[in-house]
Amino acid sequence: MKLSQYKYHLPQELVADFPAKNRDEARLMVLNRKTETIEHRLFKDLIDYFGEDDVIVRNDTLVFPAILCGRKEKTSSGIQIFLLRELERESRLWDVLVDPARKIRIGNKVYFGEENEIMAEVIDNTTSRGRTMRFLFEGTHEEFKKKIFELGQMPIPESIQKIRNVIPEDREYYQTIYAKNEGAVVAPAAGFHFSKLLIKRLELKGVQFADITLHAGVGNFKSIDVEDLAKHKIDSEEMIITEEAANIINTAKQKRKRVCAVGITTMKALESSIYDNGYVKYFEGWTNKFIFPPYTFSAANAFITNFHPPLSSMFMMASAFGGNDLIMKAYKIAIEEKYRFLTYGDAMLII
Repeated sequence: MKLSQYKYHLPQELVADFPAKNRDEARLMVLNRKTETIEHRLFKDLIDYFGEDDVIVRNDTLVFPAILCGRKEKTSSGIQIFLLRELERESRLWDVLVDPARKIRIGNKVYFGEENEIMAEVIDNTTSRGRTMRFLFEGTHEEFKKKIFELGQMPIPESIQKIRNVIPEDREYYQTIYAKNEGAVVAPAAGFHFSKLLIKRLELKGVQFADITLHAGVGNFKSIDVEDLAKHKIDSEEMIITEEAANIINTAKQKRKRVCAVGITTMKALESSIYDNGYVKYFEGWTNKFIFPPYTFSAANAFITNFHPPLSSMFMMASAFGGNDLIMKAYKIAIEEKYRFLTYGDAMLII
């Protein structure tokens, strides 16, 4: 498959800058691959498509406020740090992105907070992800992370920041209600649409939930610069599938029940940990799996996802699961019907 096959025109006015007022009242487009039909529903109508012993698999990663705004030592010029990955807990060593990058060199120091509560020093400029910084802070690791949460901003995507500034409410908006395992800098946005009430209604109907973890990184938004998709490489992301989650999923598969992956990151994690017979196995490690058509999925037979940007790896995975022709048709209809696109936008269920 070629990159150019995944190009379409997305009107800027369809990019959502805020989530739906009520999470579960976002619009839901339902695609049936067998009948090739399309329905228009609300997300809370999801309950009509699941029954007893079906399983919904969620990514319970928690996004932390990874954007720190600081001042460079001596010049006091403004520096923005994007925390990507904690490398060493005790030494507080992190991979980061720096903006503007040209103003920072090895040995430079940056201060954060009105009282200079945190200081960081650049120790390496050569990592594939940007810079390596060591944070200096008087206190325990827990106190350090608490200070990061106090000073940091949520890393909402550039597509939203082009429309508006980051606001305090994004700490709630840019998080699923079931997030618990800290580590992501990109939210599993398809899960935004679940409300406590919808989850309870699904549970009362006998639907089970299996929680896995994949700490999504900024590589999800990295542009693809090769026409031949087989040559594209994506960043590795940390993931965990517990034995409990694997057992819940595999029991549903044995019963030939519906197993639904919520979001791109969940599907990526499941497809990264599959036995030859299609069952899911316990896994704790890293994945750099890139899924694009043609691809045969083994773990899930249903998929909840948002509407993704053109030429993106997320759009390609949705096309691989739903089928190129049906997905292209669905996106054309979504634009005509003015669905809301991208992170805070509407949802799609593919069955």
